[in-house]
Amino acid sequence: MKRVSIFGATGSVGLSTLDLVRRDPQAYRVVALTANSDVDSLATQARETSAQVAVIGQAHLYSALKEALTGSGIEAMAGEEALVEAAAMDVDWTMAAIVGCAGLRPTIAALKTGRTVALANKESLVSAGGLMMQAAQASGATLLPVDSEHNAIFQCLAGGSLDDVARITLTASGGPFRTRSRAEMADITPAQAVAHPNWSMGAKISVDSATMMNKGLELIEAAHLFPVGLDRIEILVHPQSVIHSMVEYRDRSTLAQLGSPDMRIPIAHALAWPQRIATPCQPLDLARIGRLDFEAPDPDRFPALRLARAAAAQGGATPTILNAANEVAVAAFLAGRIGFLDIAMIVEDVLERYGAPTPGAIDDVLAADAEARVRAGEVMERLTA
Repeated sequence: MKRVSIFGATGSVGLSTLDLVRRDPQAYRVVALTANSDVDSLATQARETSAQVAVIGQAHLYSALKEALTGSGIEAMAGEEALVEAAAMDVDWTMAAIVGCAGLRPTIAALKTGRTVALANKESLVSAGGLMMQAAQASGATLLPVDSEHNAIFQCLAGGSLDDVARITLTASGGPFRTRSRAEMADITPAQAVAHPNWSMGAKISVDSATMMNKGLELIEAAHLFPVGLDRIEILVHPQSVIHSMVEYRDRSTLAQLGSPDMRIPIAHALAWPQRIATPCQPLDLARIGRLDFEAPDPDRFPALRLARAAAAQGGATPTILNAANEVAVAAFLAGRIGFLDIAMIVEDVLERYGAPTPGAIDDVLAADAEARVRAGEVMERLTA
């Protein structure tokens, strides 16, 4: 049996992973499950899978989790250090799906075990990509991308060499506002922004998709996972979300990975790698779809793309600052405190006013992240005053 841990078990990626694990209980042994604050769901999942450990990220919820697990024999843990401790447990495969920079330390801890880490937490790689890749290399860990785009690239590179790659193309749905002008986006509500036309995702990533910051973060992520140079990584809008990414080789042959827009497909690839497993996902019906459209992204209507590429080019702590400011701004938008177009404006303001030294350790990343959050809060205060 493959011993697995799922970090962010109550989120959309975690739930999809659990769905696959439950379909073959003889193949997987769940060791640790974690959630940020949803005690009831975490306890239910832990009981259903007979997990060894359940960890709640919010330390003050320890008593509630322990009570919910009474009589189960499952160990309850809580707090940030407990997440790191659970990530260091001896497992074969870890799903790193904690949303945001909060997943950084547990992901690093999992990489240091030298086992396989399936990465769905792009913010960690954006904020500390160099350190994460160093940790994986030092321990011999296998880092498998779960984001549909990066998983697609990984599949297209099977049997190929990065030295032979002429171009990597990340596809983007364009989000729910792909055809709207900036003026028409001024009054977008959180409910509209989280209604993605193709994918079922959590609120934060759905808003990032709507601003196209998600694709910008994926650009930075791709630069770490597939180091061919930023000039050879492009973004192409593809509204149908059928082609998830493409790799063009120097002989001008292009490989594309296609599939239905269901996160269980890339998760299953990472869960079974280097083998394959069956999924309950809908087979791709190209005759029904009928057409595949493509267009260049518009960085004027979606400035997050420009900001992310510039942050990737600058390197150092700049991507950390970009990600932190974006997380704060998206949370404020979802809370109704700022407008949709304010998100990118706040991120750009923080990037212009704040810089930090290149991180040499995780504490440096977290310090830059914390300061960027403070700066973003100050920008919002000026904006809403």
